[in-house]
Amino acid sequence: MRMRLFLLVLFPLFTAGQDLNGKWAGRLVMAPSGCFPTYTIQFDLTDSAGIITGTALHISDSSNYIKKVIVGTFLKDSNRLILEEGAIVDFKIKQDCVPCRKKYTLTYHRGGNTIADEQIRGAWISPADKATDGKTTCDPGTIVLNRLTKPEKKNNTLPTIQNKTNVLVREIKLDSCTAEIEFFDNGQIDGDTISVYVNNRPLVYRQMLRAQAIPIQVAVDAKRKIQEVVMVGENLGTIPPNTALMIIKAGKERYQLYLTADDKRNAMVRFIYEPEKKL
Repeated sequence: MRMRLFLLVLFPLFTAGQDLNGKWAGRLVMAPSGCFPTYTIQFDLTDSAGIITGTALHISDSSNYIKKVIVGTFLKDSNRLILEEGAIVDFKIKQDCVPCRKKYTLTYHRGGNTIADEQIRGAWISPADKATDGKTTCDPGTIVLNRLTKPEKKNNTLPTIQNKTNVLVREIKLDSCTAEIEFFDNGQIDGDTISVYVNNRPLVYRQMLRAQAIPIQVAVDAKRKIQEVVMVGENLGTIPPNTALMIIKAGKERYQLYLTADDKRNAMVRFIYEPEKKL
């Protein structure tokens, strides 16, 4: 009886507060041929009901660093964390070095009941096996991070999605293919910042619209018959509302849409799988 009571009291200490909010720091290992085979990495993560957003800061020294947007999901039942790097926010690296965009497959571990006992670790790959120049090979590696800080608890919601109305701009029917989508500022570049969600999963997080494209890809096939792409206006820029030009390339088809979002509305485009009819 005493042993059973002891286990009931001890068990919550290792499961309470299982979220990833806060700052993490550790070491990332690359292949020996990399510019920086081993360096410090820091994650600043926000966990909104298992949807992860934030930044990844890679630091070799004060003269060599790169900061990227990072998004993903945390499955608490299995302690499994999937993260993928997106746009580069800031960088300063040697001219002969090219960044690798990384996808992390990690697990969460907790060895005690203090912040220092929490750790995330696992492996990373480059989704295309190439660096951002499309030529340099990115060999896989490993990563280990410990928690540095944990902010006060807050309401874990996605207010930009949940507190606004998703306005359907267009439904596009496609047979099996991948839709390549690009977002541009519509007209004068005025500081419009957007996030893009596909079926409530963030693929773009608070990126400014520019003359250069913000690209994403959406697979539409028998396994994923409906894909809803939602553009959220994170601000209104200097010329309200938040507007974007959306270019869609799918097979031989090309679409050009103009999206508008503000403090009450998101812009949504729905892709529907419709197999080609056989004669």
